[in-house]
Amino acid sequence: MTLLIDAAPIVALADPGEPQRGAILDILAGETGHLVIPAPTTAEIDYLLGQRFGSGARRAFLADLAAGRFAVGHLDRTDYETVIDLETRYADLELGLADCALVCLAATHRTTRILSFDERHFRAVAPLHGGAFTLLPADI
Repeated sequence: MTLLIDAAPIVALADPGEPQRGAILDILAGETGHLVIPAPTTAEIDYLLGQRFGSGARRAFLADLAAGRFAVGHLDRTDYETVIDLETRYADLELGLADCALVCLAATHRTTRILSFDERHFRAVAPLHGGAFTLLPADI
């Protein structure tokens, strides 16, 4: 089954002092399904890594993408219509494109599994195909 990945856990991997780092590494190492990062999230990760850890961390992430460690999930035209709907429906949360992309790609990949620290958003937002999101590492 596909695991969608938010920005913060990838950025956390660059910090050896991050308390959740071991859990994230265990999740990624044990995952048998596809690891998918939404395209808008890759730009967010690149920026955050550069700001917090410098160009070496950015290049390491780009090398992971180039090596195929993560698949990049792309939105199509109709997904952007869904993003607008989500932004309107959950206006009080101010989700933003990266989080809305995770919701759209969850429907595309028929998954509810997201590697994310963002419980505020993903506990409040319902998957488009029903149910609730499973947030890793919190829901282990």
